[in-house]
Amino acid sequence: MIPNRNFGFPTPIRFGAGRVKELPAFCDAAGMKRPLFVTDKGLAGTPMVKDILANLAGAGLGSAMYSDVRPNPTEENVLQGCRAFRDGGHDGVICFGGGSALDTGKMIALMHAQSISIFDLEDIGDWWTRADASKVAPNICIPTTAGTGSEVGRAGVITHPGTHEKKIIFHPDVMPKFAVLDPEVTVGLPPKLTAATGFDAFAHCLEAYCAPFYHPLAAGVGLEGMRLIKENLARAVKKGKDIDARGNMLVASTMGATAFQRGLGAIHALSHPFGGLYDAHHGTLNGIIMPYVLKANRRKIEKEIERASAYLGIKGGFSGFLKFVLALRKEVGIPHRLADIGIDAKRLDEVAAMAIKDPSAGGNPIQFTVKQYKALAKKCVVGDL
Repeated sequence: MIPNRNFGFPTPIRFGAGRVKELPAFCDAAGMKRPLFVTDKGLAGTPMVKDILANLAGAGLGSAMYSDVRPNPTEENVLQGCRAFRDGGHDGVICFGGGSALDTGKMIALMHAQSISIFDLEDIGDWWTRADASKVAPNICIPTTAGTGSEVGRAGVITHPGTHEKKIIFHPDVMPKFAVLDPEVTVGLPPKLTAATGFDAFAHCLEAYCAPFYHPLAAGVGLEGMRLIKENLARAVKKGKDIDARGNMLVASTMGATAFQRGLGAIHALSHPFGGLYDAHHGTLNGIIMPYVLKANRRKIEKEIERASAYLGIKGGFSGFLKFVLALRKEVGIPHRLADIGIDAKRLDEVAAMAIKDPSAGGNPIQFTVKQYKALAKKCVVGDL
């Protein structure tokens, strides 16, 4: 019998080259008069950001910016941003950048006037009801990478300072008022980051498609997202100014995050602890880990992958799909082993213990034990496929 499920795809999306110039109008529609512009240090001083801030200032919206955002955002990044929000008398947040900046900005919008810890709002049960919803500020998200899809999400990933665990912080009112998908702002992304963030989007689409829960809308979105990535990621990496490839990757990223309300899996359950413990790039981790998890899940997902392969035009069913993943990784420069990015096997017990508790683990087609996660993590480190 099909179980009861709740579905939703609600984020307003504004797609197209040059749409970032319409930001003042989007702020007005979202009810923002004094937005805080949140980005990362790498983007803060770029001509692109200066032009956006000048556009906001010209529309009477101010040009205040907060950019103390780490690649794996911490509680302190959010707390400092909240102080900047309060000190400036802001009434909303514009989140501009990769997943780290978008997550941090959304968490500032959530936490700036709360009296509880951010970790009291971890995505567990109804913990989100602990927040005062009347004090959540609106936010607008503009992704400069095509990976996390945070621009359509109701959560942010924040690293706990004590345990180094990546915690998913959730509140329904964190949903952006607008997601602005402008491929022109992604043109300057270097090939290496284009590849890494692209594989993050691919992992979202793939794991959502393979998740064991009933959500046919999300499964279909994930499948089409994989098609867009198959046809556009290598183009975006090799020809960074290809606006069509960049645009399709932005949409695929948004589709991945829309789809993963169906669930994620062991790719993320492992990449989260490795990222928290080694401060490694999330998308790169997902790309490296992906084929090992695919193979480990084979007995449960073979039929689904065969159907996906047929749709994607990949010959050879599951084996052909795995070969495609390996070939795409190689083509865009994703390493084969975690050891290739400086990760060793010294903390596998910690990784396994954290993986089994990660919220993503519940969406994996097979519920791995701690022992199985440790063995799988070791394969990822040493390259034993």
